[in-house]
Amino acid sequence: MPTLFRFIVIAGALGAAGYWGLFVLATRFEPQPQESVEQIGTVKIRKQ
Repeated sequence: MPTLFRFIVIAGALGAAGYWGLFVLATRFEPQPQESVEQIGTVKIRKQ
């Protein structure tokens, strides 16, 4: 039973560290806004 307990503790610690890292990245850093323009070859826009 100690190996199962150790596995659960280590898996929980790794999961918590991963969750915390994603949380910090999502709340502390803002992406740089940028504009992109791409032409689509055969699409025609209907004007009404």
